[in-house]
Amino acid sequence: MAEIRHNKEEKKFILKVDGEESKVEYEYKEGKMFLIHSEIPEKLRGKGIGKKLVLETFEKLNEEGYKAVAVCPYVKHVKSKDAYWNKIIE
Repeated sequence: MAEIRHNKEEKKFILKVDGEESKVEYEYKEGKMFLIHSEIPEKLRGKGIGKKLVLETFEKLNEEGYKAVAVCPYVKHVKSKDAYWNKIIE
């Protein structure tokens, strides 16, 4: 499985699996990334790709030194499952 990529120009984190692009989109304001939308292609759903996408996005944010705010309901859900992320994700 591919590694997550941060596309700063398009303001999204991308995970390509089987030629399909899953993504977490964000807006950058007030010194934070607001994670506003996540999307998994239909044919990849139900395989754990969404959770992997969000967790790898969190890891990338941590690596790159960003703070973020979970706006997307799914991103909020994944964050709520592990208090570890509370230090970088509001």
